[in-house]
Amino acid sequence: MGFGWISLTTDYGLSDGFVAACHGVLARLAPQVRVIDVTHLVPPTDVRQGAAVLAQTVPYLPPAVHVAVVDPGVGTDRRGIAVETPAGLLVGPDNGLLLPAAEALGGVRAAVALTNPGWLAPAVSRTFHGRDVFAPVAARLAGGAALPDAGPPVDPAELVRLPTPTLELTPAGFTAEVLTVDHFGNVQLAAPGSVLDGRPGRLRVADHEAVHGGTFGDAPPDGLVVYADSAGRVAVAVNGGRAAQRLGVRAGDTVSVRHPD
Repeated sequence: MGFGWISLTTDYGLSDGFVAACHGVLARLAPQVRVIDVTHLVPPTDVRQGAAVLAQTVPYLPPAVHVAVVDPGVGTDRRGIAVETPAGLLVGPDNGLLLPAAEALGGVRAAVALTNPGWLAPAVSRTFHGRDVFAPVAARLAGGAALPDAGPPVDPAELVRLPTPTLELTPAGFTAEVLTVDHFGNVQLAAPGSVLDGRPGRLRVADHEAVHGGTFGDAPPDGLVVYADSAGRVAVAVNGGRAAQRLGVRAGDTVSVRHPD
């Protein structure tokens, strides 16, 4: 079984040739396959944010081989893996990056370690596995090569998983970890949107007054709004501004949302 699409998610940025090199490998080895760039602007080495962005995006993509590379352990003894799900394959480092997306695609059916040298670049750089390991493997899988030929099986229970994000619920509100900060400065929290059900129209976010609303315009200009975002998570935004800057937070911090005093 092959795939007509490959997606790419990395922290490579756009000012160097890293993304183009990966595209070039895919174009040479799988010229018939189309490529979707999810993002290459994951904050450098931020595995948790890369995992969240990937998991929230893949359900809306066509069946594909999804390559993700946010890999501070590149060149060490961390494994490269390919993971099979009911709705596609995932290729990347075994550092927790792929597992949330695998769960979003129906769960892990099988996993292998990428050890077959015939599937890799003739000379593998210790610092650029996106080009020399993951892109060549993805191209072969998209072309219909069998997953077990990439390397030996890995017990899905042994795959690296990220720690569960902080979420503490109380009658007066909740404290949740920041999962992502998007391009607009909106702060997405590790809390399902359902925790807002029944909350009052006015809330406090950290030490700031906020509106409980459904969209940005429910807050006055420059005001904070707490809402359920397009991924079904609680998020905080500023109408016409940047919530991350207002709150002074970034991914991995925690934010309290509670009823007014």
